[in-house]
Amino acid sequence: MEDTTLSPEQEMSKVDTESPDTEAADTAAEVAGGAHLLGFSDEILLHILSHVPSTDLVVNVRHVCRKLAALSLDKSLVHSVLLQKDYQASEDKVKQLVRVIGREIQQLSMAGCYWLSGATIEHVARCRGLVKVNLSGCHLTSLRLSKVLSALQQLRSLAIDVSPGFDASQLSSECRATLSRVRELKQTLFTPSYGVVPCCASLQKLLLYFEILDRTREGAVLSGQLMVGQSNVPHYQNLRVFYARLAPGYINQEVVRLYLAVLSDRTPENLHAFLISVPGSFAESGATKNLLESMARNVALDALQLPKSWLNGSSLLQHMKFNNPFYFSFSRCTLSGGHLIQRVINGGKDLRSLASLNLSGCVHCLSPDSLLRKAEDDIDSSILETLVASCCNLRHLNLSAAHHHSSEGLGRHLCHLLARLRHLRSLSLPVCSVADSAPLADRVPAQPAMHAVPRGFGKKVRIGVQTCPGPFAGHQPSSAFWSLLKNLPFLEHLELIGSNFSSAMPRNEPAIRNSLPPCSRAQNVGDSEVAAVSQLAFLRHLTLAQLPGILTGSGLVSIGLQCQQLQSLSLANLGMMGKVVYMPALSDMLKHCRRLRDLRLEQPYFNANAQFFQALSQCASLQRLCLVSRSGTLQPDAMSAFMARCPHVVVCHVFTGESLATCKSLQQSLLRSFQAERPALNVVIFPLLHEGLTDVIRDVPMVHLDEITLFKSRVAEEPPNLWW
Repeated sequence: MEDTTLSPEQEMSKVDTESPDTEAADTAAEVAGGAHLLGFSDEILLHILSHVPSTDLVVNVRHVCRKLAALSLDKSLVHSVLLQKDYQASEDKVKQLVRVIGREIQQLSMAGCYWLSGATIEHVARCRGLVKVNLSGCHLTSLRLSKVLSALQQLRSLAIDVSPGFDASQLSSECRATLSRVRELKQTLFTPSYGVVPCCASLQKLLLYFEILDRTREGAVLSGQLMVGQSNVPHYQNLRVFYARLAPGYINQEVVRLYLAVLSDRTPENLHAFLISVPGSFAESGATKNLLESMARNVALDALQLPKSWLNGSSLLQHMKFNNPFYFSFSRCTLSGGHLIQRVINGGKDLRSLASLNLSGCVHCLSPDSLLRKAEDDIDSSILETLVASCCNLRHLNLSAAHHHSSEGLGRHLCHLLARLRHLRSLSLPVCSVADSAPLADRVPAQPAMHAVPRGFGKKVRIGVQTCPGPFAGHQPSSAFWSLLKNLPFLEHLELIGSNFSSAMPRNEPAIRNSLPPCSRAQNVGDSEVAAVSQLAFLRHLTLAQLPGILTGSGLVSIGLQCQQLQSLSLANLGMMGKVVYMPALSDMLKHCRRLRDLRLEQPYFNANAQFFQALSQCASLQRLCLVSRSGTLQPDAMSAFMARCPHVVVCHVFTGESLATCKSLQQSLLRSFQAERPALNVVIFPLLHEGLTDVIRDVPMVHLDEITLFKSRVAEEPPNLWW
């Protein structure tokens, strides 16, 4: 007899157009699901439904039967609606969602919904009970913003973009009344402007992201002066959190100075978090010096991040007062070990409240006070020991972009000391820091040694490399790095980044054509150390960059098999760059990555061929792919077949050595074939070294550019729970 039992997906599709009030729908659901799904208690079902996208709850699930219809509209599910990264949320689905549950929604995030039209975003005005809304990355003109905010009288938290053409004079009086009650504001600025800040008289939290380009598409130089009519004084008197993150560019620094000028006149008494993230140098001015002096006198901070030039060589930290701090970032500062202990940890002061610490690029922070320190010098383990003992509850720690080499002392290895931080959930380390410190001559060889380190990107041929033994061969499970990961079983985010690594993918500038060779100690970190990562059963995000000691990539297979929670993977410059030696292992790894959503792969001479795309097709959950390969090649037919087999892929960014004509032809073909069924589809295929790359990059949606296209360390990048 033929089995007529339907799968849950088929059952939902079958009754999608039926009324939940019919007995037939209830009976069918009971027969198909009563023995399992609908047999659970309401509490369990609500927990399951909380993982279903809100659009699916409204459009599909609630039509299955009476019970699911009631549960799908439960307050616990409809009060907070998250549409970001719901790439199947089409215009019609969003409109239907707002029509059905709009009045019940209190928190709504549409961050990065770049594929929705401005007319659809306008429907947010129907959600009159909104208290918190995130519209970053959405298409909003000044007039549309005014119309939406005029209807949201309960709003207290707002996130928006300020794009070219924004005109605050177009905001209605009702809109301004709403803004006057907003306590939390996040603005992403693509043009010199105060945005809506002057209208927000009750601000307690202000987050500013500066993404202003120095030049227009036509090449005209932009001015950092704000437009006439936008120079109203912002209201900072109630401010508790000030955060500013700047993209590269002189104009971003000029505009942020105008925001800071108001703070320098009168520092808010309740300010407890002050953070400015600036790439490169950012010179102090008279106004900023006054601001810092005022802060040192009048406030006690919980979170601090300053441009490196403001801290280097100054005694500012000595005068700052801290009250149960939870976040410190001293990224790229010349903070010495002595300053770290005396001025930050205050000689070993109890800092159990500190949850996140960013020391990325602080090359002297684990060394004694010395301006003559060389990269190959060992760290002072007593400094790290004091840090670990004082900040025993750290959850996020970033030590990347520096050479932190351990000495021969027993139990003094950096990995052994960090193993005491049992609460760590994210960790970023330079590759050379995890190498065992014993000389190569004293080691049991676990794999053939490499004869030379390539100094350029020319194709090299390695001679006599044999098949290496298994990743756990010999003494490796007792290595310092293995011991570290064994003691951090709940680690969710791990980065191993070469201390000299720099990505070839540019940010507002031409592609980087040369890079520094890896640290010599990084040669000792290979397949066995990578295999040690497979101990992390809860690992969700993994970055491996500039590991010249990789011979076969066998450790990747172990990670694919054991780390079943892995959602994002970033690999860059593994092994010798003249030859991609880990391709078979990567293909085997990808076959097991069922939950992988994001893959970023940067490797010179990488051949994105049928074998690679066939393996990648088995990543059933994959949504975003970014390939960066100097002198790399691409098989268009294989890529087209991959896109057809993987219906969830909506981001495909490929930058290789192919010709402009080949890239454009493939990009247009993919958009033509899949745009209609994938509303959020974003395809960029372009030659990496082409002079027009900068203009292409500026059109990439910010959510993808920031999260996958550009390479960067993400551990402790921002304070925990900064916004949503």
